[in-house]
Amino acid sequence: MLQDQFAVSVNHVHALAILVATFHYDKHPPALDQDTFAVYAARTSFERPLLSGVAYAQRVVHADRESFERQQGWIIKTMKHEPSPAQDEYAPVIYSQETISYIEGLDVMSGEEDRENILRARATGKAVLTRPFRLMSNHLGVVLTFPVYLVDLPNDTAVEDRVAATAGYLGGAFDVESLVENLLRQLAGNQELVVNVYDVTNHSNPLVMYGSEVPLGIPSPSHTYTLDFGDPLRKHQMVCRYRNKLHVSWSAITTPSGVFVICMLVGYIIYAAWSRYDNVKEDCRKMEALKKRAEAADIAKSQFLATVSHEIRTPMNGVLGMLDMLLDTELKSTQRDYAQTAQVCGKALISLINEVLDRAKIEAGKIDLESVPFDLRSILDDVISLFSSKSREKGIELAVYVSERVPEILLGDPGRFRQIITNLVGNSIKFTERGHIFVQVHLADHSNLATEAKIEPVVNGMNGHKDEAIAIPTSGSHNTLSGFEAADSRNNWENFKLLLSYEKNEMPYESDSDKVTLVVSVEDTGIGIPLHAQGRVFTPFMQADSSTSRNYGGTGIGLSISKCLVEIMGGQINFVSRPLVGSTFTFTAVLRRCDKNAISDSKTVALHPLPSSFKGLSALLVDKRPVRATVTKYHLQRLGITSEVVGTIDPTFGVLSGRNGSSLTSIGKKQPCMLLIESDSWGPQMDVSLHARLQEMKQSDRIHVLPKVFLLSAAESDKVKKIHAVDSVIPKPLKASALAACLFQALGITQPSHEKRDDSGSLHGRDGSGSLHGLLLGKNILVVDDNKVNLRVAAGTLKKYGAKVECVESGKDALSLLQVPHKFDLCLMDIQMPEMDGFEATRQIRAMEGKANEQADDSESGSEIAAKTAKWHLPILAMTADVIQATHEECTKCGMDGYVSKPFEEKQLFQAVQKFLGPCVSS
Repeated sequence: MLQDQFAVSVNHVHALAILVATFHYDKHPPALDQDTFAVYAARTSFERPLLSGVAYAQRVVHADRESFERQQGWIIKTMKHEPSPAQDEYAPVIYSQETISYIEGLDVMSGEEDRENILRARATGKAVLTRPFRLMSNHLGVVLTFPVYLVDLPNDTAVEDRVAATAGYLGGAFDVESLVENLLRQLAGNQELVVNVYDVTNHSNPLVMYGSEVPLGIPSPSHTYTLDFGDPLRKHQMVCRYRNKLHVSWSAITTPSGVFVICMLVGYIIYAAWSRYDNVKEDCRKMEALKKRAEAADIAKSQFLATVSHEIRTPMNGVLGMLDMLLDTELKSTQRDYAQTAQVCGKALISLINEVLDRAKIEAGKIDLESVPFDLRSILDDVISLFSSKSREKGIELAVYVSERVPEILLGDPGRFRQIITNLVGNSIKFTERGHIFVQVHLADHSNLATEAKIEPVVNGMNGHKDEAIAIPTSGSHNTLSGFEAADSRNNWENFKLLLSYEKNEMPYESDSDKVTLVVSVEDTGIGIPLHAQGRVFTPFMQADSSTSRNYGGTGIGLSISKCLVEIMGGQINFVSRPLVGSTFTFTAVLRRCDKNAISDSKTVALHPLPSSFKGLSALLVDKRPVRATVTKYHLQRLGITSEVVGTIDPTFGVLSGRNGSSLTSIGKKQPCMLLIESDSWGPQMDVSLHARLQEMKQSDRIHVLPKVFLLSAAESDKVKKIHAVDSVIPKPLKASALAACLFQALGITQPSHEKRDDSGSLHGRDGSGSLHGLLLGKNILVVDDNKVNLRVAAGTLKKYGAKVECVESGKDALSLLQVPHKFDLCLMDIQMPEMDGFEATRQIRAMEGKANEQADDSESGSEIAAKTAKWHLPILAMTADVIQATHEECTKCGMDGYVSKPFEEKQLFQAVQKFLGPCVSS
């Protein structure tokens, strides 16, 4: 602040010097006098508060002294007011501010130091300061001198030119003490400051400009600053200190303490963060180690399960195979019963092993789905056949309905789809003692529309089920398949009828997409699931309570596997269950459309076309339950039979005679040729009254032909037929193939030979080419297995179907027999064998075939021989009990063509060899 204030004052003096110089430019004498200078200086003194006054001294050379003194009217005097002695030039004051008018006529160059300062200012053109001295006010101060030139000079003007152009000198007395005191007043505080300003141009003898005569060595604490007052020749310093010893304030204590605490906290936070980072890093390392251990344990578990599976299934293959061969011999009834019981128990054990292995494969992520064409309705018929005897024993209704909008042929995994349906229906059969089990299949869009059409606040629970308190029975909940209340109130006749209306209206469904989303529901009226157990229904090996396994059997793994398979198929599964009412399991599955014409030879599909002999026939159905009647109409429609439904027997006669208005619209107004009556609609004495009325109608020409009367019953057909006077009894649960067989017999229609079915339910011609016997008859098959019992079982099974079998016990023996050329049509190769396993044996067989084919291509012996030998590729099927390691990918990688798990059954073997030994392949 001191330096800035001094610089401001210097600038004002400089401005005044420039003003005076302008009065000398091209003017002689100058256009300025004492009065004008005094008035102007006085009026602008507010700009120079730190200056006691300003004055102008004219440069006068000795030759002009006399004329100058004569002109001014006074003689030039020294600073001591004495006549100035003769010298080369003088600088008398001619203009002055009134405050310092006493210096008028004094020669400012009379002092030796003053003379040097003026000469230096003239030579440099800049301000020059004197040493400090006492002003008239008794304050210490300095004189500031600026040169005044006759012309405006550039900065680089030579000294001689400056001297020649000098007109005079403008000076001002600068009061340093007043300046410092003003600044100290502005900075006044609790502590009084002591300030000393020194001229230290001569370091050995510093001059005080302000303050007491205190040496520079002021005791600490003191602060020394260098000042720049604009004169580079003179050096100035300022020393500051407190007058009294400075007391330590609380802020001086608290501030460092706070900073210290903050630093400690920051350090602790950094330390804690770093420690946390180390802990997290260590935890990650431990988790990574645990992960590796878990993965190793998972691999070990899978290997253990594979080994145990192989070790169990290998002897079981021998047991079941020998029992199967034993049952083909002549046995007494008791012996046959024992053998069949043992076979059933062995198959149950194999089924349990398969479920455990399926669960292991799902957990390991090693389960893959097939994508082959299959007939959904045929699969459901097979599932119904599987549980038909059990449902008849319990006296419960078992039925299936598939929407007309569901495509006939779909692309997917039929085995896994069958497994899901079998698990759900098997559970329903197990836990249901009265009522019904109803399987429905609809398209997802239509099913959602029917469900949403009835506004009902039903939502999924947290565990994938609905809350019992929400599933309140409605007035139509008893209008079900059997008349018993169902768990899901949405599965009633009203919604079912709405679905049927969508089918009849032929609503479009994703016509531009090949994906088909099915909604499958399995409804039962069993014991239901307790509320406390509904959250763990899909947990592996968990059941409702400890008594479930004891009373009903099972392991509690089926639903877990079904849930995983459904999710792999891109769907979801949930359920509604109410204790003592029943359960309804619903799942979705995403499949693909498949046109019959697009099925290639490489895609095997088990199609079961139904007979076409019944097309154009009509039937009348008597059933008081609309849901059950719709199921019966569904099976009749699959055979090409149109039908009409009446609730009781009374309207039947009007419909037969055509007097019931529009009752015959759905059957084309043709007289029904068959009358189907549900067993619970058959009243007492109906035998006599029904036949009497029909005979009466025929005699009166109201009907031309007596319709065949069929009774739909779940009881044994022979016993029912003896009790009631009917033409035939159709056994329930209904299945299209069983219904067709019954109608063929009762109506006396001859079944075409190309539509006859074998025991497995598949169509085949007279030559049996579609059966396993037709495929294997006369074929040379090589069986490779290190277990002699398995060799006997495989050989016996294959020979039973007419194959010529050779057996070897190692891969090396197989290689010796399969040297090209050889006679074999098929090879069944075990995988786990000593010395050389099945994979290595297959690789070497393919290598031998490859060499033979290359030699045939390079041979010049003839096109016919080359064409024959270039086709060497023996179908090799893996035959092993290791169902985890021997996956389809592993078999394909080493060159195998397929896979057959032990113990293999007729249907599985037929599907495996069909594409290799079929008629087109044999030719």
